[in-house]
Amino acid sequence: MKRPQGFDRQASPAPSRRREPAAAPTPATGQATPPSTPQSSERGTPQAATGRRMPRMPRIRKPAGSREPSAAAAERAARRQLRRAEAARKRYERDEVRRFTRRTRRRRAILATAGGAGAVLLIAVVIAVFSPALALRNIQIEGATRVSADEVRAAIDDQLGTPLALIDLGRVQDELGAFPVIRSFVTEAVPPDTLVVRITERDPIGTINSGAAFDLVDPAGVVIATSDTRVDGVPVIDVGGHAADSAAFESVVEVLLAVPTELRGRIDAVTARSKDDVTLVLDGVGQSVSWGSADGSAQKARVLAELIRQTDPALAGEFDVSAPTIAVFRPA
Repeated sequence: MKRPQGFDRQASPAPSRRREPAAAPTPATGQATPPSTPQSSERGTPQAATGRRMPRMPRIRKPAGSREPSAAAAERAARRQLRRAEAARKRYERDEVRRFTRRTRRRRAILATAGGAGAVLLIAVVIAVFSPALALRNIQIEGATRVSADEVRAAIDDQLGTPLALIDLGRVQDELGAFPVIRSFVTEAVPPDTLVVRITERDPIGTINSGAAFDLVDPAGVVIATSDTRVDGVPVIDVGGHAADSAAFESVVEVLLAVPTELRGRIDAVTARSKDDVTLVLDGVGQSVSWGSADGSAQKARVLAELIRQTDPALAGEFDVSAPTIAVFRPA
């Protein structure tokens, strides 16, 4: 097949639609100047068709802080850091010295105060112990009724002239212990020169007839005094020869302590052969009380007081309160 004429020719490229700029007339001649081809600038920058130089691309610069420090700058920075560290260390050392010095001053002040107080106390003790201004010159006795205060004072007057702080209380106790009527005592030093002795005497509960004499005893059975005659106002206790620490004596004491004071003054004698058969003998017309044991003594005392109130005081007989719920009076 025969190709058409011109088929083998290469197709020419399509003409560009870009128009070349018209030649600008020169100022002198007014003739057109042929268009110039693009040329490179001195630095290789392409020029526009108008002949003006293309703008330069801005250079990207690194910020000043991102530059690598030189050896001198690094050395200066290290010196600055070293100076800062030395200044901080000096400040810390000054603070520590100041704090430690303040603590030391406070400790010294405390020690000085404590030492001064101790010295003052020591001086006061020395003055109180050895000063003749505080020597014993007066002995005051209080609470002595059955015992003579002069006798008690004479027993301890050998302490006169002794400083109050050096009084031998052991010797005082031994001297006052020789008085049976004294149950206990308390001493008080009153500066500058007085010793006060407060005495507590034993209260007698009854008299025990020992044959040749009468022994005045307290509730503990301690002999307060001994006399040839009976002591008025104190009942005679007869426990059949039992000792003061026997059960019969303890029952008698418990009964006497339970009886009202006004009724106790009427009791002339108390007998007991055992702890369960306590009997009271009243003074007057011959009335007696069958008490029994010491159990329930408080109730028995109330019942007895009521029976005595209801009974003719001139009538002799026996009050039986051994069973307080059925207490009776049996005329003689």
